[in-house]
Amino acid sequence: MDRALVPGILLAALLAVLGLALLMPDPTPPGGARLPWQVDLTTDGTTRVFGLTLGASTLAEARALFGESGELNLFRAGDAQAPRLSVEAYFSRLHLHRLRADFVLTLEIATEQLAAAYARGLRISQLPSGDKKVRLAPEDEAAFATAPIRAITYLPQARLDPALIERRFGQPAQQLVEPESGVVHHLYPEHGIDVALAADGETVIQYVAPAAFETLLAPLEAHATDQRTPST
Repeated sequence: MDRALVPGILLAALLAVLGLALLMPDPTPPGGARLPWQVDLTTDGTTRVFGLTLGASTLAEARALFGESGELNLFRAGDAQAPRLSVEAYFSRLHLHRLRADFVLTLEIATEQLAAAYARGLRISQLPSGDKKVRLAPEDEAAFATAPIRAITYLPQARLDPALIERRFGQPAQQLVEPESGVVHHLYPEHGIDVALAADGETVIQYVAPAAFETLLAPLEAHATDQRTPST
């Protein structure tokens, strides 16, 4: 056998196994649900997924759950007159249940705290997008460990397709298509979920509290040229 073919064969086999795992039944592991489509609404109307409750579970709790510290940074977007500051914790190549994925947790932090942390930042680097990435001072890293999680972005290694998304998440309430990239957003406002699917199967899933779903929807509606409602 041509040795050059071996890596490709192994990769194809790995993706096939991952796809099979997505189609298998979903036993609930000890400690609660951990799969991306196992989403519950709490009695006060927020989202619980991966064993974390948005708006209540903290970064420290996520670290304990994942068994990793992650990389914590502050980001500044927008211009100097109207900057948008946020703090995100990035976790790379985590295994939860059968699946491997990256996680980005956006924290709920008061504007005044964010501004003060930006001023104390140890190092500022420019991103290709023009946004700025700030390495936090140790005191801010420690303080933000107790901050609640506002949103979760889940980036699975496995490639998905529309049929599998509907099977796992149900029929979306709405679909929006990005005109330039062709990425299709499958929207589930009742659970605060946006499943973004590229043509090659690459997937990004965002979770927010249902009451905050407009923060995901408004930017999409502003740029979408094709809006579709699934047929019944």
